[in-house]
Amino acid sequence: MSNTLTALYHRLPYPARSAAATARGWYLRYWRYGPDHHRRAHAALERERWTPERWRAWQEEQVAELLHRAATKVPYYREYWADRRRRGDKASWDTLTNWPVLEKDVVRTNPRAFLADDCDPRRMLHEQTSGTSGKPIDVWRSRSTLTELYAIAEARTRMWLGIPASVRWARLGGQLVTPVRRRQPPFWVWNAAMRQLYLSAYHLAPDLIHHYVDAMVHYGIRYLGGYTSSLTSLAHEVRRTEGRKINMLAVFTNAEPITPDQRQVITSAFNCPVRETYGMAESVAAGSECEAGNLHEWPEIGYIEVHQSGHPVRSTESGELICTGLLNWDMPLIRYRVGDTGRMAESSRHCPCGRGLPIVESIEGRTTDTLFTADGRQVFWLNPVFYGLPIEEAQIVQRRLDHLLVRVVPDTGFDQSAERTIVSRLRERMGYDVDIEVRTNESVPRTANGKLRMVVCELPEDVRSRVRAGQSVGAGTS
Repeated sequence: MSNTLTALYHRLPYPARSAAATARGWYLRYWRYGPDHHRRAHAALERERWTPERWRAWQEEQVAELLHRAATKVPYYREYWADRRRRGDKASWDTLTNWPVLEKDVVRTNPRAFLADDCDPRRMLHEQTSGTSGKPIDVWRSRSTLTELYAIAEARTRMWLGIPASVRWARLGGQLVTPVRRRQPPFWVWNAAMRQLYLSAYHLAPDLIHHYVDAMVHYGIRYLGGYTSSLTSLAHEVRRTEGRKINMLAVFTNAEPITPDQRQVITSAFNCPVRETYGMAESVAAGSECEAGNLHEWPEIGYIEVHQSGHPVRSTESGELICTGLLNWDMPLIRYRVGDTGRMAESSRHCPCGRGLPIVESIEGRTTDTLFTADGRQVFWLNPVFYGLPIEEAQIVQRRLDHLLVRVVPDTGFDQSAERTIVSRLRERMGYDVDIEVRTNESVPRTANGKLRMVVCELPEDVRSRVRAGQSVGAGTS
């Protein structure tokens, strides 16, 4: 949503904002839930009975067909293989290891080159990734692809827990449903089309949490989903300030791994199971946690390789996840470096839950620092600050509560207008009393293992602890 549309939206009265959210909800329902949604969901549950050997054979067949389609019908790959042939390279495209690792920057630069010849992007849903390096990637998916994705997702989250489709639920997310400077509720909108209460992740100040609880009770919310950090912040305040129990059927976390301490806090606050999920907008890998506490891969979504130093290793070793998407055949991403590290379990390992889905031992490297405000809020989701701007990459650094440094590697067209947009978007999320310095760089510092962290909090731990505890902290504290 553009800045102008966002400003207009924020001027609407609450019923009108909820009506707009509902209209958007009906649009997304059309794309995500087709007439055969229930059939697809139950088919996904049936496939969970497959043995590891059957899953391997199925994936091998899918990969072989996808490689042929990509090499012959997708412009980027077709030109890639034509260039190799011109140089006398006769390697077969039927073998996955003959394909190069695909970097995000390549897709980011020319995403339409990855669309197959026989698909029409005008009839597809266009979305953008979260842009963890500061710049999102454009993704197109057909209605059939989205319907299959959401059928699998519902089957392996809500349906695993026996939660009826009619149940009302809440999403604690990063959309600016109301200006961050607002100190009076509502800090949410009701999306009737999805039976969803969309809660702002930007207003979780200690003195405002009770309004969230009141809203969840008022709307009859039975389960929650959202960013792990935000859900933990909400749970801390619920435990600290609420005398009454809040009983949910489940809490589903996403975007970050969940620690044992976070799980304990969320579980005790909402008196329900907590289930971790894994995925990304490119839809090349996904997974969810079962009742036995294991994170299961969804093999229909993608084929996962684990690499160390640029070479495949045994799946039981930790390494970079290199994924070949098996769901979106209209925009295939082959051997795509997702930016996460992880480790798979032995294929012979069986889960006590009885499902034949592969087990993911761990997902690492997805953590993003949380920023803090003087009024006690913790802000996690800052990716949209850089959406649509001419930048190569960016990083936000917090050293004081009232100061942010934004490092930007500019692309062609970056000017003072783009800089003002960054400042405006950050203040919309962090507050208008924060000093923001935008500094252009030739590159953004990496971690010791070469990763770019988009958000870096360098506040001392005692300051973070005081903010989390709802104690008064001076804005200039560092």
